[in-house]
Amino acid sequence: MTEPAPVLRHDYTIPEIRALHDRPLFALIDQARDVHRLAQDPTALQLCSLLSVETGACAEDCAYCAQSARYRTHVKAGRSLDPETILGHATEARRRGATRFCMGAAGSGPDDEATFGRVLDLVRRVKALGIETCCSLGRLDADQARRLREAGLDSYNHNLDTSRRYYPEIITTRTFDDRLATLRAVQAAGIRVCTGGIIGMGETVDDRCGMLQELAALDPHPDSVPLNVLVRIPGTPLAALPPVDPLEIVRMVATARILMPRSMLRLSAGRAALGREAQLLAIYAGANSIFYGDKLLTVDNAGPDDDDALLAAAGLTPLAPRPA
Repeated sequence: MTEPAPVLRHDYTIPEIRALHDRPLFALIDQARDVHRLAQDPTALQLCSLLSVETGACAEDCAYCAQSARYRTHVKAGRSLDPETILGHATEARRRGATRFCMGAAGSGPDDEATFGRVLDLVRRVKALGIETCCSLGRLDADQARRLREAGLDSYNHNLDTSRRYYPEIITTRTFDDRLATLRAVQAAGIRVCTGGIIGMGETVDDRCGMLQELAALDPHPDSVPLNVLVRIPGTPLAALPPVDPLEIVRMVATARILMPRSMLRLSAGRAALGREAQLLAIYAGANSIFYGDKLLTVDNAGPDDDDALLAAAGLTPLAPRPA
């Protein structure tokens, strides 16, 4: 007998989500695993590569970010990579098994037409390599989103970061609704939405559930949901916060899998600090995408050899590219 398809809802309340999140851990993981097996291929893991193509000197004040010009961190401002270097990184990422290549640029958004034209050209050239294309450029309007789609962009990353309530504690230079407006423009253009948040920024559990509520309210659900653990970077306002218990990210993964059965759930920044066992538990609970490579924008990541060993230990195979 065919098992029923997972329920797709967009109207979860925070108390509903909190009740899921707070279930006994093994019961929560069992429920999430059942949903995962129905909606996803439990034997495959999406490997994504992320490259900072323009680093530092950002005018935004995101309290977690090493690239903000407002904080004194290890990041040197104003570094831009030339197109051939970027294509070289994309080619190497594809050779190592990555099926999605994401290009991230610091800043409020692509306001300069000449710079935006170079981004469009990069999308076309990376797409021609046979790898999924993704960009993270900040704010977009409807016309910019349309032009990116025409250039062949598959996905666009623009994280909500946290709940609507806690957001002003983390960012004051951009509103929560500004971020939602960019996501709507991306969806309207036919580009897949990649949006998630960061755990460990001093938020409450209800804030974490509120963030998941906002993500699940998007219609359709996001194609990809990156779940990041705060990387405590010296010089940023959040540098002195305590580390996150790895089981907290496992709970977030399991809860997100139940709420958004068809989304790719990506273990992102901070993954290396979780340890191999917690990563495997999160994958079992529904995470089916990781960033692959030794660098995530400006912070360290688990190396490709470590990730190859992780896949082998779990008996997983890389997911094939899924061009939009």
